[in-house]
Amino acid sequence: MDDVSLDRLGAGKYLLVTSYRKNGTPVATPVWVVRDGDALGVWTAADSWKVKRIRARGDVLVGPCDVRGNPTGEQVPATAEICDPATTARYRELIARKYGLMGRLTLLGSRLRRGLDGTVGIRVTL
Repeated sequence: MDDVSLDRLGAGKYLLVTSYRKNGTPVATPVWVVRDGDALGVWTAADSWKVKRIRARGDVLVGPCDVRGNPTGEQVPATAEICDPATTARYRELIARKYGLMGRLTLLGSRLRRGLDGTVGIRVTL
């Protein structure tokens, strides 16, 4: 996939990540997204179902969407992987920078509720 698509998806406010259950049923979730070099970065609760689905099966569909998860553009195939703590911390910083006050408040609330180990980064390569 070209840099234009990465730029477009990384610049969007929300990314629709569609992961798959063991039986193949697709499950779409809107998430905040940041650009991570030649990939996209997503941040989420470590115990979320999407993390469990991605651990079991890394192939996903991604595309732009609104806050409710309604697609606003083409969904493209991608590969998702769960990140290490250092990459997760970098994604937190990028989210705080991109989403401003709302991002910082969400990160703070998450840290108070779950601790730093309660969230993980997901690296998505197109």
